[in-house]
Formats: sequence, C-alpha cells, structure tokens
Amino acid sequence: MKKELLFITVIGADKKGIVAKISNLLYDYNVNIEDINQKIMETYFVMTMLVDMKDTTSSIETVRSKLDKIGEQMELKIQLQHEDIFKMMHRV
Repeated sequence: MKKELLFITVIGADKKGIVAKISNLLYDYNVNIEDINQKIMETYFVMTMLVDMKDTTSSIETVRSKLDKIGEQMELKIQLQHEDIFKMMHRV
C-alpha cells in the first residue's frame, strides 16, 4: 500500500516535552514517524517530521486539530502539510 506522507513543522520557545507530546499524539492515531529532525536555534525549538498516515483511521483534519491544541497549550506554531503541497511550494 502506498504511503501517505505529510510534513509536520514545529517552531516555538524551547521547553521540555515537545517531542514527547507530539510523538505520543501520532502514536495514538497510528501515524508512523518516517523521519525527524530537531534543533535548538538560540532559544527557539525547530522540528520537522515526515510522517506516514496510511494506517490511521482518522482524518488529516482530526490530527491537525489535535496538533493545533498542543500548539495552543505549549505556545508553539505547528503546521501539518501534505507532501504533494510541500513539493509544489518548494519546486524550483
């Protein structure tokens, strides 16, 4: 079965538990983390994840809504973007 890849980007003030909260949510919705990159830039936390949603029984909108709630709670900017849209926006 073909993968359904999406990008998650997270930016905000560095604090404990960011990776744990987001990865636990993805686990709860049966979303597989294909790749993850995170770093601290001065006092800012920056993370990108490539995730596969092919095995989830939930909609992208549901997962996006839950990520938005985490963003509000932790004062983070979290975006969920389908791979096709990402490719279109970043092609040369």
